[in-house]
Amino acid sequence: MNDLMQIELEKCIAHTPNSDNEWDYLLKHLSDVGEKAYRFAFDFGSGDIAYNLGILHDLGKINPEFQNYLNHISKGGISPKVPHSIWGAALIYYIMQKSGDLWKEFVLPIAGHHSKLDSGGVISLKITEFINNNPKALELLRQAANQIKPRNIQIPPKDKSQRDIFIRMLYSTLVDADYLMTERHFKKEQYEKRGQFPEIKQLWHCFEKNQKALLNKAKENLTEVNQIRRKVYDECIRASNNTSKIFRLTVPTGGGKTRSSLAFALKHAIQYGLKRIIVALPYTSIIDQTAKEYRKILGNESILEHHSQLSIEDNEEQSPSSICRRLASENWDAPIIVTTTVQLFESLFNNHPGRVRKIHNIAKSVIILDEVQTLPTQYLRPTLDLLRILVKDYCVTIVLSTATQPTFDNTPYLSEFREITIKEIVPDYADHFDKLKRVEYQILDGSLSWTNLAKQICSLPQVMVIMNTRVNAISLMDVMKNDGNLYHLSTLLCGAHRKVIIDEIKERLLDNLPVRLISTQVVEAGVDLDFPVVYRAIGPLDRIVQAAGRCNREGKIPEKGMMFIFEPEEGGVPRGPYHIGLELAKTILSRHKPEDLHNPDIYREYFQGLFSEVNLDEKNIQELRENLNFPEIAEKYKLIDQKTIPVIVNYDESLKFLKEWQDYPSQSAWRKIQPYLINLYQNQIKKYEEEGWIHQISEGLYQWLERYDERRGIIADALDPSDLVISESNRG
Repeated sequence: MNDLMQIELEKCIAHTPNSDNEWDYLLKHLSDVGEKAYRFAFDFGSGDIAYNLGILHDLGKINPEFQNYLNHISKGGISPKVPHSIWGAALIYYIMQKSGDLWKEFVLPIAGHHSKLDSGGVISLKITEFINNNPKALELLRQAANQIKPRNIQIPPKDKSQRDIFIRMLYSTLVDADYLMTERHFKKEQYEKRGQFPEIKQLWHCFEKNQKALLNKAKENLTEVNQIRRKVYDECIRASNNTSKIFRLTVPTGGGKTRSSLAFALKHAIQYGLKRIIVALPYTSIIDQTAKEYRKILGNESILEHHSQLSIEDNEEQSPSSICRRLASENWDAPIIVTTTVQLFESLFNNHPGRVRKIHNIAKSVIILDEVQTLPTQYLRPTLDLLRILVKDYCVTIVLSTATQPTFDNTPYLSEFREITIKEIVPDYADHFDKLKRVEYQILDGSLSWTNLAKQICSLPQVMVIMNTRVNAISLMDVMKNDGNLYHLSTLLCGAHRKVIIDEIKERLLDNLPVRLISTQVVEAGVDLDFPVVYRAIGPLDRIVQAAGRCNREGKIPEKGMMFIFEPEEGGVPRGPYHIGLELAKTILSRHKPEDLHNPDIYREYFQGLFSEVNLDEKNIQELRENLNFPEIAEKYKLIDQKTIPVIVNYDESLKFLKEWQDYPSQSAWRKIQPYLINLYQNQIKKYEEEGWIHQISEGLYQWLERYDERRGIIADALDPSDLVISESNRG
């Protein structure tokens, strides 16, 4: 340790040479990360705190052992990793520990910037052990810190829930700033391409131009549906100047909320100086469709479509391959993000750098929660509390968008939104529901076997059937296997494949050709299909009504479309809140006439009943947040019951894009393979790997080696990796 005292800080290196044989010097790296983190955190009033995190995060690289490690691997050698994150964390801990636990805002992000946000108790023990083993490290760290000169700061007071999010946001600014400055060193050309996005005002001009063309075209087709879509759009434009921070957009299915909500968000962002729009959807199939729609309006360069999360090993490995994989994680710097609800909320409650990297870019944004009723009830309390804090502290506007609005602000079972005024964007939405009665509901008596159900379906030329589980859907398909006009949609088809099938189905519907679709819930909200007849297995009330939105969607059938609700004689249903919702739907339907499903007030009754039956914080996330127990929160806040891992299938050009990823891991390469990924449960991965059906490509990515069926996708066993992106139960 005596050698440590002779180190000259200005000669220390942070990273190995890049392709131009240039070293990345530590002082410059620390300064640049500090400045970048400052700019990120400035958006939520914490620039100086983030700056200090940036200039101290890699201070441990002054360790001669680490310097020798970098020199060794720069020559192609293999060397054991030398930890460095604990050093800077130890310095701040020993400086601040006497002033209560405010050290956590600094120490936890620095200690975890290559691994994970840990709990204060664990880090405290690690630092104590580190100092005992390195008794002179603190003296050297103080000398180095004096040369860097951190800024004097004050940490604003926060309640316990606010503090949880505050530490995460600081962590995010540090991780993203560190990754970006590392990218600038190793991949300068890639770094310089960042930020080349149109401004929100420019996107609005594109939208206006597209909207005018659409309205001119609609003048030739003034249907009831188009008139209501125009009214919804006008209300969205009118409400965009409102100072409220949480809005409700209640629009009947087919009422144009995808386009109108984007119009609201663009105008609102311009009005209040917000930076981006984040559209979170529950189904991957809606992401495909929504992103495609937005690209038609705004162009490709401004839209980031984010499906699967790249899994990155959490360590301090400095080899070029490890660094490349870390840099490939998304940071949501585009002006329009189209992502999954899982990706949004699990990232906000996660504690791993690759997942948390992007969340600081949520500040100063409009978040559209499309099909908001699909938020899992067992996580509602922490989820709504998080949204409350984003609105209060991070200049975020929330849009709760759906045809079946839950009662978040008017229920005795939830308090998080009780003191928040939610602005209704479309005040006369009930009138729109009344005018858009395009479907006749019919509840079938008794129960149906797969054989009897198949007979009814085969007698109809164009029909869609939505099942509660993929297992049930496959069972029905087995009975109908000789039907040449049979189609299937679920999440065991990759996104690129689903797009092709949906387009083919649409063409057949338009051309009046036979088409019989057996699907899971993947299609029942937002997917732009228009069948004359829909069958829906009895399920939660909101799911039934969402399914009806795929029936006579455009109102082209004068006598209305037919929506049949049936009870399967065979197969099972998902457990947990889904099953509770199903039984509650049966009770409500027994008290109401089928046509009452056109009345939006029925959903208030339904959600009040659901909230009273379900534990709205089943995993005690709120208590864990108050204790800043980041690892436990990340472990327990899982909108998908089991961990899923992406598997790439052999479809279209997937193998070409896979080779590109293997040869040169990058953000752009990952985006190219996203449409060809299917998520499988971790226990399935283990089983299939043992049977030789898959093999591992890299950390957190596998390749499917068996046949990929043109109709069913992956031919696997009955374990279902959730047809909803948000899974409220273990389906199967």
